[in-house]
Amino acid sequence: MPKESPLLEIKNLCASAQGIPLLKGVNLIIYPGEIHAVMGPNGAGKSTLAKVLSGHPDYEVTEGAVTYMGQDLLELDPEVRAHLGLFMSFQYPIEIPGVSNRDFLRMALNSKHKANGKEELSEEEFNAFLDHKMELLEIRREFKDRNLNEGFSGGEKKRNEILQMAVLEPQVSILDETDSGLDIDAMRIVAKGVNRVMKPEMGLLLITHYQRLLDYIRPTYVHVMLEGKVVQSGPAELALKLEEKGYDWLSDREAI
Repeated sequence: MPKESPLLEIKNLCASAQGIPLLKGVNLIIYPGEIHAVMGPNGAGKSTLAKVLSGHPDYEVTEGAVTYMGQDLLELDPEVRAHLGLFMSFQYPIEIPGVSNRDFLRMALNSKHKANGKEELSEEEFNAFLDHKMELLEIRREFKDRNLNEGFSGGEKKRNEILQMAVLEPQVSILDETDSGLDIDAMRIVAKGVNRVMKPEMGLLLITHYQRLLDYIRPTYVHVMLEGKVVQSGPAELALKLEEKGYDWLSDREAI
C-alpha cells in the first residue's frame, strides 16, 4: 500500500532575523501518527523553527518550502495556519488578565469553526465539551473561571497549553520546550496529558533540551539540530545516546 500523504513537509528551510541567518537548510517530514522530537543545545535553531512554522513576524524565510496538508504554509497568515489545524504551545505562555480560560477557549474554538464553515458551539454546548476535555486531562473544573494563565504555576501554565491543544484538536501540534522549568512530577503530568490528546491522524513536533521528557512521550524519530541545521536523525534511542555523549560528537557532521 502507498504511504499516506505527509501532514507537514519542510524542505531546505532557511530563515533569518534582523539579517542574521538562524535556519540553514532544515529538512523534516511528519506523517499522521508520528511524533518527532527535535533536540539540540541553546541557539541551535529549535525554537526558531517553531516560530517560523507558526508565522512569527520577526523571522524572514530566505529559502526553502513548507507544505502543510498539501498547501504552501509560508503563504498563509498565522491566523489561517491556526484555523487549518496548526497548533503551537509556547515555551513561556502569556498571562491575559480579565479573560477567563473558558471564554478564551470558546472564542478560539468558535473562531476555528467559523473559518472552516462549521457551526459554532453555544455556551451550553461548549461547557459540556470543555468539561469532557478537562476530565480527560484530569484538570480541576475551577480552572475554567480563572483568568488565562494569571497566577498559574509553571506546571499549570503548561497543562493549560495542553488543554488548549485538546480543545482545538489540531492536525499538527508544535510543543516548544513544554518541559522547560518543570519538576519531574509536573513534567510527568504534562506528558500524560499530551499522550491522551494525541490521535492516530495527528502529528506532533516536540522541541526539547532533555531526554527525560522522552521517557514519557516516546518519539517516532529524534532529530538533532546544531547551528540551524538537522545534523542527525534516528529512532527514539538516539536521545539516549545524546544523554550519554552530549552534542559534541555530532558537531563536525554535515547536515542531512
